[in-house]
Amino acid sequence: MLVRKVPGFIPASPWGLRLPQKFLFLLFLSGLVTLCFGALFLLPNSSRLKRLFLAPRTQQPGLEVMADAAGHPLAHEQESPPNPAPAAPAPGEDDPSSQANTRRRKGWLRRTHPTGLREEATAARSSGVAALRPQEESIPFSFDFSAFRSRLRHPVLGTRADESKEPQSRVRTQREKIKEMMQFAWQSYRRYAMGKNELRPLTKDGYEGNMFGGLSGATVIDSLDTLYLMGLKEEFQEAKAWVEESFHLNVSGEASLFEVNIRYIGGLLSAFYLTGEEVFRIKAIKLGEKLLPAFNTPTGIPKGVVNFKSGSNRSWGWAMAGSSSILAEFGSLHLEFLHLTELSGNQVFAEKVRNIRKVLRKIDKPFGLYPNFLSPVSGNWMQHHVSVGGLGDSFYEYLIKSWLMSAKTDMEAKDMYYEALEAIETHLLNVSPGGLTYIAEWRGGILDHKMGHLACFSGGMIALGAEDAKEEKRAHYRELAAQITKTCHESYTRSDTKLGPEAFWFNSGREAVATQLSESYYILRPEVVESYMYLWRQTHNPVYREWGWEVVMALEKYCRTEAGFSGIQDVYSSIPNHDNKQQTFFLAETLKYLYLLFSEDDVLSLEDWVFNTEAHPLPVSHLDSSSRAGGRL
Repeated sequence: MLVRKVPGFIPASPWGLRLPQKFLFLLFLSGLVTLCFGALFLLPNSSRLKRLFLAPRTQQPGLEVMADAAGHPLAHEQESPPNPAPAAPAPGEDDPSSQANTRRRKGWLRRTHPTGLREEATAARSSGVAALRPQEESIPFSFDFSAFRSRLRHPVLGTRADESKEPQSRVRTQREKIKEMMQFAWQSYRRYAMGKNELRPLTKDGYEGNMFGGLSGATVIDSLDTLYLMGLKEEFQEAKAWVEESFHLNVSGEASLFEVNIRYIGGLLSAFYLTGEEVFRIKAIKLGEKLLPAFNTPTGIPKGVVNFKSGSNRSWGWAMAGSSSILAEFGSLHLEFLHLTELSGNQVFAEKVRNIRKVLRKIDKPFGLYPNFLSPVSGNWMQHHVSVGGLGDSFYEYLIKSWLMSAKTDMEAKDMYYEALEAIETHLLNVSPGGLTYIAEWRGGILDHKMGHLACFSGGMIALGAEDAKEEKRAHYRELAAQITKTCHESYTRSDTKLGPEAFWFNSGREAVATQLSESYYILRPEVVESYMYLWRQTHNPVYREWGWEVVMALEKYCRTEAGFSGIQDVYSSIPNHDNKQQTFFLAETLKYLYLLFSEDDVLSLEDWVFNTEAHPLPVSHLDSSSRAGGRL
């Protein structure tokens, strides 16, 4: 401060202030500083300023939900990936080494619509999932895609990936026919229903349904790996572009935990493992987080329905008056959720499904059997109805596949599977007077002598697990698998269309046929051809390819329409009455299993891959013991 010198004036201090004035000035200055810092820490929305002064909290990688990113403009413009992965070869160009250093980031840099981050953050908090801060989103979780591909024991598409160099043969002609069917099904969907969940081929429009909570494009997601497998490059790129540009997760309806998991998450996971495209991994992880509120129950057994908007959950109203969870639903999460942990680094997914195992191991089981209805509140069985078909089926499938996917280290899954199979054989297995082996349904000790189409997967499952059974049981299980598969084939051959009914009975002198119209329909189901594929790969008995080709011809004759494939309402009528629905699983499962039936064994080799219950291939964990100890598969 410049002080003008005046005669007779003596300053009280070097700044020209007397002591009382100096005290008041310092008091004012300290108050100003206090006010500024108080505003910095106490006013709303000050978290960004706090991070200038406070060290950020550490955060487990892999979670994409952000607690306070809702107001961040960039968060609404793009879905930032946990990390980029090297791109895999295009369909039909299965040579990972030639493109090992290629990075494709187009998928995750493309601008998309908002993904409902406030809702996702709320769901994350209610699920016990910690949320990421915006600046922590830039810290990626590392998944080494090149290392993963190098651990596979076979090329993904086999050693003869280029069909143009393969000599023409009957098997190649059959395989090309199945490929043409897939191409026709996809092109019909794309033309009339692109972005909808399913195609209605008779009315040439799309159908959304109410299973997926507002999610769209179920046929797209379910078709990705089949298109890739068959080398339909243009169609695969169409599907991938739709996922990048139009598959949004900011939905607010009620969704089936089971269906979203096996179709959407399974399809996205397999698409990532086949291609390395980050968009598939990111979407799978984000969608997995939206399912976590289903597990908010006293036992940790999830309820069947989750509300994407509120994060609430409920059981299906038809499941014991809304009091029960379904064995096949909560028992068919293990494969996908372990891979969500593998690709995100977030242990919550694995913890959820391992807790389900813990509950099931602890609870008493009647005669070693697993009933279909379990209370997610008390953890007790609600009804002693046991079925290897609907309501129970894929629980058993996921036990043996968890063992195989772990590279045969998940001893708990192995023990549970063989114990369950022994109980099923003791209490449910029957042979009809005509010599047909079938698995009945059990209701508190009373048998229903029927088998559902859904139960026909069991022949393939038993064949798949025969190798790792006790040595004295292996041949027995192989024969049992063959006999059950033969019975399911009989349900096809005994119909006028050579397609199987939804359920068939063994009573009143009638065997392997439906006894009422309400069970006589066929909705393009895959379970029978699924078993044909597994039995072919185990035995190379040509009868399974013969049976598979019969199905192809029947589908062409009775289910193919002008604008896609449709189920039929009565397999015992040679004049088809179509149901006007091309199911997503027809493209995901039925056509995929038929194609693999007529392919070499090293195409999606069973040494490297297991198929989820929607036929989406997930890789076996070819890792050393030290990696597995760190929480891997």
